[in-house]
Amino acid sequence: MEIMIVVAIIALLAAIAIPNLLRAKMSSNDALAQSTLRALSTSAEAYGIAHNGDYPGDIDSLTGATPPYVNVNYCTTNLISGYTYDCSGMLTSGYIIIARPASMGITGSTNYTITSGGVLSAGGNY
Repeated sequence: MEIMIVVAIIALLAAIAIPNLLRAKMSSNDALAQSTLRALSTSAEAYGIAHNGDYPGDIDSLTGATPPYVNVNYCTTNLISGYTYDCSGMLTSGYIIIARPASMGITGSTNYTITSGGVLSAGGNY
């Protein structure tokens, strides 16, 4: 009887703790996505300063430079901590980079977008 009570208490604690852990993981994925977008934006802005105001036309301009503006090609990597990154909006006149969660509500809470000048926004169906 005592063992059943102990098992019931452990099950109750697990039922309370597991959703909190999943929310914490999703929150950390969101923070990493925002940080990654800011790093890509900072790299694109630095590239623009070094190239007379022309932004990089693609991610390879940032990763292929010597020394590279950013070391990891986030845009061709399939999944990074629950998010994928879309750099197809990188043009020499400006950029739009989008971070999308692989599974909305599980790996991330929303889409994040950063545009020329480092303007970060959340939400939307990009």
